[in-house]
Parts: sequence; structure tokens; C-alpha cells
Amino acid sequence: QVQLVESGGGLVQPGGSLRLSCAASGFTLDHYAIGWFRQAPGKKREGVSCISSGDGITHYADSVKGRFTISRDKAKNTVYLRMNSLKPEDTAVYYCAAAHSVCSDYDDDFGSWGQGTQVTVSS
Repeated sequence: QVQLVESGGGLVQPGGSLRLSCAASGFTLDHYAIGWFRQAPGKKREGVSCISSGDGITHYADSVKGRFTISRDKAKNTVYLRMNSLKPEDTAVYYCAAAHSVCSDYDDDFGSWGQGTQVTVSS
């Protein structure tokens, strides 16, 4: 069964860093793109970053470019999201999700989702 489990969220001060992990099981990263999404209370879910299968091409939302880095460790079947220079507006539940092969701008293309991990950026 396809499963995604996020971890690494927590409370961090503005300017701090966190690394989120998305551990995949039931499928290989060779065949699935992994995206990171986030949703803050009262706001729409938004795509944050994505890494495609095969070529490993990465994508970032403009709001996080230069601050967040997505990467993968195929041996561990895990995708990471390194978040630096965190801002209060980064506060949200972060989800990872899997799409077939390529990244997409559309949430519906991601068929499997993790349970989410809370990231809170506050003093």
C-alpha cells in the first residue's frame, strides 16, 4: 500500500530552520514525483515544492525560492524539505504527496497524501 509519512515539524523562531522528511513506502521514488504542500488555517492549500522522478527536476513556489530546498534520498525512499530563514507566514500544516512521475501544479494529480506535520514559526 502506498504510504507517505511526514515528520520534522515543530516550533521554530523566525529566521530559524527545519528539515521535514517524507518517508515513502509501497512505491519507489523512481516512479513518483513528491510534492510538498502547506495549508494555514483559513487559507487554501498551496504547493510549496516538488521533485520529479527520474530526472529529479525541482520546483518551488515563488514565496519559498531561495529559502527552501527539496531533495531526495532514494536509498531511504525519503524526500526532504529543508526550510531556512523561516517566516511567520510559513506557519502551516505541511503535507507531502505523490504524483505519477512528474510534478504538477494541480493538487488532484497527487493521488497519495501524508497526514501532515505542523510547522509553527513564532517568537
